[in-house]
Amino acid sequence: MMESFGTRPDSLQYPADIFEMAKNGATSFHCSEELWRDPLAISTGMNEKQLAGLRIGWDFLLDIDSKYLDYSKILAELIIKVLRFHGIKNFGLKFSGSKGFHIIISWKAFPETIHNNKTSDMFPEWPRIITKYIIEMTKKELIEKITQMTKPNKYVKDFQAPKEVIPDLILVSPRHLFRMPYSLHEKTALASVVLKPEEIKDFQPKDADPFKVEIRSFMPDAKPGEASELLREALDWYKTQHPEPEKSEKPGREFKPIALKDISEKNFPPSINKILQGMKGDGRKRALFIIINFFRSIGMDRKETEKIVHEWNQKNELSLKEGYIKSQLISSYRSKAVPPPNYDKDYYKGIGIVPTEEEMRYRNPVSYMVRKTLMGKNVKEGKNKK
Repeated sequence: MMESFGTRPDSLQYPADIFEMAKNGATSFHCSEELWRDPLAISTGMNEKQLAGLRIGWDFLLDIDSKYLDYSKILAELIIKVLRFHGIKNFGLKFSGSKGFHIIISWKAFPETIHNNKTSDMFPEWPRIITKYIIEMTKKELIEKITQMTKPNKYVKDFQAPKEVIPDLILVSPRHLFRMPYSLHEKTALASVVLKPEEIKDFQPKDADPFKVEIRSFMPDAKPGEASELLREALDWYKTQHPEPEKSEKPGREFKPIALKDISEKNFPPSINKILQGMKGDGRKRALFIIINFFRSIGMDRKETEKIVHEWNQKNELSLKEGYIKSQLISSYRSKAVPPPNYDKDYYKGIGIVPTEEEMRYRNPVSYMVRKTLMGKNVKEGKNKK
């Protein structure tokens, strides 16, 4: 029997091409996450610019890998929970054919551009960031659930787990291929069957018998922009994990919070005050990131910060879940304080906040607050001398 068919790159245009290969012994087909204008135009040695010129877009594929199917089920359900939390209803789900699952989001669900970057050009960087963000969002609950399942074996202890227990998400790479729906796995001979989310819990390998499967569509009919929030949140989260040093800072210099003695709301920057009035649309999580870092950077008491944040959340047109806010506060206070983004960043315009000309002169909300506080102090001291 032949072990492979065709060349790479290759493309199939008609159903008859698949039937012909199957007649000759092909049992599995793999396809690219990247979508190309002309796949056959791809050649070895092409640089990123040349490849970007051929790439139309990319589907986002989550490849869950584990030695234990039951653990893969847990992670798959948690990932779906994250997707729905970010407003994504249309996604594809299928069994890998062995002990994992594939979850796909159509490229049509992503915005064409974001932060002045063309989405189609940001492969594999952005898919990797989204994957890492989802890992972070699911990690705590994943470990808790697997800990409960493995007792009394104690495979998981103190939130540390060996690789053989915790399922992993495989990071995408250029020219990455994945097994197409209903292809047979080379080792198990099981079909890569398409599933509904509610079927994960009770799914068993016998349900992937190639002679008994029910044919369903894998690729979801996504709504344009449906995955915009997920992408934005992932990029914002990534920036908090890899903050860029301000241009005015000298190499090696770290930001230190400023302990203002007299913190008055009247000295808050207009942009901060506008955020604190409540958010009407998208951008609540980015706004939360801004105000938490602002209050930490000016030395506000933690309890006071938490109080203001929770009051702000109640003013939002659609409140964030309390659990999410709590986790963001805990995460922030576990890390070194970082200033909120400068006014010239896309954070503000992206959530409908337009900094004033005066704010732009100070570059950052913290600088604005410090200057206004010092000016107020000097005026007060001048009056007392008189």
